Amino acid sequence: MLDVEEVKLAFYTGPGCHLCDLASDVLAQTHQAPLLDITKCNIRDDANLYHLYAVRIPVIKRMDTGAELGWPFDVEQAESFLS
Repeated sequence: MLDVEEVKLAFYTGPGCHLCDLASDVLAQTHQAPLLDITKCNIRDDANLYHLYAVRIPVIKRMDTGAELGWPFDVEQAESFLS
């Protein structure tokens, strides 16, 4: 059996963000979806996050590497990012 590790992600979002909903749907379609530990972070709850991501959301960030993937992305791009 393969030894597969969970991937921890920060998912930077905002209230009423339809693009964030689309990004969430893309993540759910990836092969890695069952192994994703996603923490949604509303950028409006933190001034620093707001200044970093206000015009960039949705953004997913790998907590192990710090790498970020910003919208737009498709399933293939998300899977490559998560591998």
